[in-house]
Amino acid sequence: MSETKKFTQEELDQITKLQESNAEKVSEFGQIEIEILLAEQRLENLKAAKQSSQDQYKKLQQQEQELVSSLNDKYGVGTVDVNTGEFIPQKWRFDNLC
Repeated sequence: MSETKKFTQEELDQITKLQESNAEKVSEFGQIEIEILLAEQRLENLKAAKQSSQDQYKKLQQQEQELVSSLNDKYGVGTVDVNTGEFIPQKWRFDNLC
């Protein structure tokens, strides 16, 4: 049977230090992966919020077009002063016809 040998304290310290460093790196990699996952989830949430805002904006544009069309049918073409509520009909000029 072979004789057992012992590491020196310096060698044991080096081994322990390497093991601790490796464990720290593994933990660091795990933390980085968690941060990446959270960032990707946040990005997906932002994309969903952006899409929702775009859809709502398009809906508002459609409602605006429908209101303008309805008001044009009722009052004719013109502008409205929202402060006074007055409708100002558009005056046709010759250059509008060209």
